Amino acid sequence: MSSLESVLQTGVNPVQMLRNSKIGAYVYPVVPYEFSNWRDEQRAWRETCVLFDQSHHMVDMIVEGPDVFEFMSRLTINSFKGFTVGKAKQMVPVSHDGYVIGDGILFYEAEERMIFVGRQPSANWIQFHAETSGMNVKATYDDRSPSKTFGKEVSRVHYRFQIQGPNASKVIEKLNGGPVPEIKFFNFDKIKLNGREVFALRHGMSGAPGLEIWGPYEEYLQVRQEIVEAGKEFGLVEVGARTYASNTLESGWIPSPLPAVYTGEAMKPYREWLDANGYEGFAGAIGGSFVSDNIEDYYMTPYDLGYGPFVRFDHDFIGREALEAMDAAKQRKKVTFAWNGEDVMKALATYFVKEGLVAKFIDMPISNYTSAGHDKVCDADGNVLGLSMFTGYSFNERTMLSLGVVDASVEIGDELTLWWGEPDGGTDKITVEEHEMFPIRVIVSPTPYSEVARNTYAEGWRSQDA
Repeated sequence: MSSLESVLQTGVNPVQMLRNSKIGAYVYPVVPYEFSNWRDEQRAWRETCVLFDQSHHMVDMIVEGPDVFEFMSRLTINSFKGFTVGKAKQMVPVSHDGYVIGDGILFYEAEERMIFVGRQPSANWIQFHAETSGMNVKATYDDRSPSKTFGKEVSRVHYRFQIQGPNASKVIEKLNGGPVPEIKFFNFDKIKLNGREVFALRHGMSGAPGLEIWGPYEEYLQVRQEIVEAGKEFGLVEVGARTYASNTLESGWIPSPLPAVYTGEAMKPYREWLDANGYEGFAGAIGGSFVSDNIEDYYMTPYDLGYGPFVRFDHDFIGREALEAMDAAKQRKKVTFAWNGEDVMKALATYFVKEGLVAKFIDMPISNYTSAGHDKVCDADGNVLGLSMFTGYSFNERTMLSLGVVDASVEIGDELTLWWGEPDGGTDKITVEEHEMFPIRVIVSPTPYSEVARNTYAEGWRSQDA
C-alpha cells in the first residue's frame, strides 16, 4: 500500500494533485436522489418537518476502553470539563500546527465508550492515534456506505435519523406515545419509538428544533417506515440525497474544509500511515478560482470556521501550543455570501449561446463539484479578501448562497465579487467542463443566513454569538 507521504516524496505538489483529481463528484450514498422534489423538501424544514436519513454518508468511529476520556480529549480543541455520559459535542481535531483536520459529533454513550460521527479525515486521525498512542483504547471504524453499491447489500452498525422542523415534536411525541422528557441541547437520552427504546440527541441541523435518533442497523427499515407513517398527519417530508446537504447553507456549517495534513514534520508519521488512495490522497479534490502553489494557503484555523468559542486551553491537546501563539482577533471569520441574482442569471444564460465559452455550470440545489471548494472573493481592486467554500441554492430564501471566510476587516453588508469557476479553462477534474471564470457580486451576510436559525438556535457555532 502506498502512503500519502510516499506520493509527496516523489515531488508531487499536493495542490496540483488535488486540483486535477479524477475522483469525480461527491456522492451521498444509498438514499434516493429525491423523494418528491428538492424545492418542497427544502420548504418542509421551515414549514412542517423533515426526515433526514443520515445512516449512510458518515463514518462511525467507535472508541472504547478505560482511557477513552483522556484519549479523546487529547484530540480536540474542546474542553471536556463537565463532559459526561449522555452528552455530545462538536469535536474539532487540529494538526500540530493548529489547523483544522475536520470535525464531527462526538457522543459520550457509556462510561468507556464514545462514538465520533463525521467525515473520514477526522475518523482517520482518531484511528491513527488509537493505534499509535499506547493508550488503552480500541477503535472500530464503521466506514460510510459505498458511493456505488452495484447491487451489493449495504450494512452499518447503526441507523441514524433526524426529525427536524416546526412539527418535529408532534411526530416524536406520537412515536413516543406521549410527551418526550426534556432533553437539553446537545444532550441525549433514551425515548420510546413505538415501544422500542432508542437513543435521541437534541439537535437542530437545519436550524429548526428536533431530535436525532439512532439504534442498531438491523432495525433500519422498520424504524424508518414507522417515522414516515407517524409523520404523515404532520406534513413530514422525506429528504433525498440531492437536497440533504443544502440545509447547511441556511444554518451555517462549512462541511468539508481541506484536512491540514500535507505539511509539517510532526505530521509526517501520520502521512506515512495514511493510504495514498484515501480521502486525503487520490480520493480527495480541491477546486475553484483561488489558486496557490502552497497547500497551506488552503488550510483553515478553528477561528476561521467559527469554532473560536470551542478553543479551550484547560487541557493538553495536539495543536495547543500553535493555537496559543495565534492572535484570535486577526483570524478570518465565517460568513454567508448572498449571490446577486442578475449575475447568476447572466452566468446561466451562457448555456444558451452557441458562441464562446460557458460559465462553470451552477447546479441546484448544491453547486459543489469538488470535495473542498475555494473560490476567491475580491474587492473592487482585485484584492482577495475571502474564500467561498460551499455553494448552493435556498428555495426558502430564493437566493444562491455560499459559505466561506473573509478577512477580519470585512464587514457584514459589504459588496464583494466572487469569481466562480477555475482559471485557464478549468482543471483536469472530471467534474469540470471547459469554461471561463465568471464574476458574481455577493453581499457579505451573517451566518446562519436563516433568521430563524440565527435568532432561535442555541448558542454555539451556528449562533449569532459564535
